[in-house]
Amino acid sequence: MFESRRYVIQAAFILVGLVFLIKLFALQVVDDTYRIKAERNIVQRIVEYPFRGLIYDRNENLIVYNEPIYDLMVVPRDVYINDTTAFCALFNIEIESFNERMQKSRKYSAVKPSPFIQKISHQEYAQIQDQLYQFKGFYVNPRTIRRYEDKILANAIGYTGEISPRQLEFDTTKYYKAGDYVGITGLEQEYEEVLRGKRGVSHKIVNVNGIQKGAYLDGAYDTASVPGMNLHTTIDFELQAYAEKLLAGKRGSIVAIEPATGEVLVMASAPSYDPNLLSGREFGNNFEKIKNDTTAPLFNRAIQAKYPPGSIFKTVQALIALDEGVISTEEDILLKKYNLGDHAALGRYDVTKGIEFSSNNYFWEVMRRTVNQGLSESKFTDTHLGMAKWAEAVQKFGFGNPLGLDIKGEEAGLVPDDNYYHKLYPREKGSWAYSTIYSLSIGQGELLVTPLQAANLAAIIANRGYYIKPHLVKALEEDGEIRPLEFDKTYTGKGADYYPAVIEGMARAARKTAQLAVLNMNDIEMVGKTGTAENGVKDESLDHSVFMAFAPRENPQIAVAVYVENAGWGGGAAAVTASLIIEKHIRGYIKKGWFDKETYILEQKYLASLINSDE
Repeated sequence: MFESRRYVIQAAFILVGLVFLIKLFALQVVDDTYRIKAERNIVQRIVEYPFRGLIYDRNENLIVYNEPIYDLMVVPRDVYINDTTAFCALFNIEIESFNERMQKSRKYSAVKPSPFIQKISHQEYAQIQDQLYQFKGFYVNPRTIRRYEDKILANAIGYTGEISPRQLEFDTTKYYKAGDYVGITGLEQEYEEVLRGKRGVSHKIVNVNGIQKGAYLDGAYDTASVPGMNLHTTIDFELQAYAEKLLAGKRGSIVAIEPATGEVLVMASAPSYDPNLLSGREFGNNFEKIKNDTTAPLFNRAIQAKYPPGSIFKTVQALIALDEGVISTEEDILLKKYNLGDHAALGRYDVTKGIEFSSNNYFWEVMRRTVNQGLSESKFTDTHLGMAKWAEAVQKFGFGNPLGLDIKGEEAGLVPDDNYYHKLYPREKGSWAYSTIYSLSIGQGELLVTPLQAANLAAIIANRGYYIKPHLVKALEEDGEIRPLEFDKTYTGKGADYYPAVIEGMARAARKTAQLAVLNMNDIEMVGKTGTAENGVKDESLDHSVFMAFAPRENPQIAVAVYVENAGWGGGAAAVTASLIIEKHIRGYIKKGWFDKETYILEQKYLASLINSDE
């Protein structure tokens, strides 16, 4: 009896021992929960954010760089704070804010780190780093934010900001995490994938006070971050700054292109804002102020504003008519009556003279011939068929569709065709003919273009019949190797034979404008065309001043378009501004004369007068 009991007790002990061994095995080998908890007490996993790619101008001047900042990260399950008031005082936040942040972090994850306070400056971090050990569950993650060399180029460069929950939801790559910064507009958005680089991870051993004591397992599980590629832009930073200076106090834009390459030298929009305001701790407050500004500084007029082109479009009418063969460069057209109001006298005009004097009635006849080519016995059907061909020809010049600039937000403008007018004038309301649409002949009516498209037109004429897609980035740089980007030519018509006649007319027109505006450009031959764009508002404000040009006449270096809103005739504010941009680019300085055209432009403050009139 006693022996049997002894065996039972021994068996029970052996069984209990086996149970403990199995449980211990499960805890130490099968289930790694306790190991993870133990390691988390001594090992800190830190995301190594890469340096975002730098952005340079065409002359290797730095435009955008990175500045070190720090994010205070929190792991809610590990948090222990002896004195919450002291914590809030150290980081200059309210108790309510502390509670809200903790609640947000817990909602995200109790065991995963998330940002608690972001964008702590280097100076602020220096004041708090020695006291962080008092607050368990918190650690600092170094990263960078964008800084800008000057207060210019804001709309083209764009800005970065924290990724939104919606963006995270639609991130199919699963690259981004809460708290990451992404490009939101401009080049920062368009080239996000090459600028952002690749994240790395490091594992650090920390003591009970959270102080780092070295790499975990000699960095066996660490991965190095990879910096983003650098962008080499086409922008001339000095010329861009000068353009924005000339636009101060005005609404408008300046776009300048190098015709031979399609490289955008200048893309200025006014009013604008200081890009540094949308970087750092005050991003939210500053963004609200900029967004609510009634002058719309976030609106990039260079690619988003749509205007009637005015008389600069007469060059397109001439080139299409020559292409269609309905006029020739040698033909004189006798104008006997005023079909349109005009500042040019009646008489005989060829293409060159028509452009030189900007004759409205000459181009009324030119477009009539283009549209009404006798394709049908019905004058209505004839116009309808002709309008379809005309619209197609206009679109070849880059109008009516985005040109494909490498930033988002580019507007297409409007080129009305036969379908457009069929909808506007349904048959039950009566049909339409050339007498309905003739205002298009002088660049008015329903026709709308952007300043970028106008500058591209100047580049087409400078190139004698083709353009290269306008672009803001010409090369990417990785590991010191610069890789140029390539772009194709787009031809707009059948040939270049008739361009000299159009260019001669523009050259004569520019000389007349130069004499009126005293542009001091005798040693630089500027080929240009003035325009006046109707503002579409029935009030006492003036129409918009428009000018497009290229220079020099042979081997052109720059094509430019200027729009100054509510400044009146194109030979004034727009032409003078364009001449300053051309002169600055070609000569490198502004030649002084008896008339100081630079001061004249700087003193014009149309925006201030508009704001006062609104009040």
